[in-house]
Amino acid sequence: MIRKLRDLELGGKTVFVRVDFNVPIDDGKIGEPHRIDSALPTIRYILDRAKKIVLASHLGRPEGQKLAKYSLAPVRDYLQQRLNQAVVLAPDCVGAEVEHIVRDEQHRIVLLENLRFHKEEEKNDEGFSRALASLADVYVDDAFGAAHRAHASIAGMAAFIQAKAAGLLMQKELDYLSPLLAQPEKPFVTILGGAKVSDKIGVIKNLLPKVSALLIGGGMAYTFLKATGIEVGKSLVEQDKLGLAADLMKDAAARSVELILPVDHVTGNAEKKNPNTCDDRIPPDRMGLDIGPKTAQRFADKIKTAKLVLWNGPVGLFEVPPFDQGSRVLANALAENFPRIVSIIAGGDTVAAITAAGVAEKITHLSTGGGATLEFLEGKELPGVKALEDSQ
Repeated sequence: MIRKLRDLELGGKTVFVRVDFNVPIDDGKIGEPHRIDSALPTIRYILDRAKKIVLASHLGRPEGQKLAKYSLAPVRDYLQQRLNQAVVLAPDCVGAEVEHIVRDEQHRIVLLENLRFHKEEEKNDEGFSRALASLADVYVDDAFGAAHRAHASIAGMAAFIQAKAAGLLMQKELDYLSPLLAQPEKPFVTILGGAKVSDKIGVIKNLLPKVSALLIGGGMAYTFLKATGIEVGKSLVEQDKLGLAADLMKDAAARSVELILPVDHVTGNAEKKNPNTCDDRIPPDRMGLDIGPKTAQRFADKIKTAKLVLWNGPVGLFEVPPFDQGSRVLANALAENFPRIVSIIAGGDTVAAITAAGVAEKITHLSTGGGATLEFLEGKELPGVKALEDSQ
């Protein structure tokens, strides 16, 4: 059993919160703050009740080196603006100086410097876990996006703090994702996109017994189409997964699951320019870069029949117009049927596509998990969730 944050007594306590502030930063400015914004309810809840909050996150892959470009200083600046309170950025995440800053009564909000400046974080080192745990009375994990990592601040330190719980964001993620694997409301439509079939094999296999329809777009669709004998030109194809794609289609048919593939495409040249629409077969010198208008309408019509929709992976090269139109059509179909359809968007690129379409406010849940969400949907046990179980 995992305790909820609201079950803990926080009065007079120092609370350590593992957050996921691994956000894109360019020239000191945060590009997409969704993950930070999603943690704000937990932070504000704790600030209203506890003596002090200590925030900890990783950023990028510094591999144990203290590199300025991976500093959490821009995150500190953003947090101060959103919270309208002073946030102290510690120069490190462990050590005597950090302990002094945390104990200083003047500092209510302390942000530790990048956890991955220490190799011990990713090694789940026990000594490093104990050092982190010594900073607080209570441990709260709100970093669902990193819950699939068996790292010290996620899987290790929870063992050394008796009072622990899932944060509001972590709990929200589990509340929305868990029913997808148990008894999802039907009709349940899943949209899968992205580049590779190999990234989604586990998800497809685990969801096929549960979904009503599976809509496949993005680069991965061309492996499925090639497996049916359709010519896909220079489109991305995983040759070694053709047999698997054929088997998955047979499995879907045996389970009476509609597995819907693109029937037309927006194609481009080798430089991903010169867009053109074609039906069915793609010319030898072209590559599919988005679902075509007929497919987009077919997908949208199927979405409108659903009560529950899970979408992971854009259905086209959404960062480069006009190859974003397919994803926009699907995003609008979800928005137009909000709140009747419960919509769950998983993966950073898909969240970005929804945001670009301007309909984020009409989506039921934008998951902060990328790899964590995929592993959860595959049915794997997440170390960050496991560490919170049997809380006292």
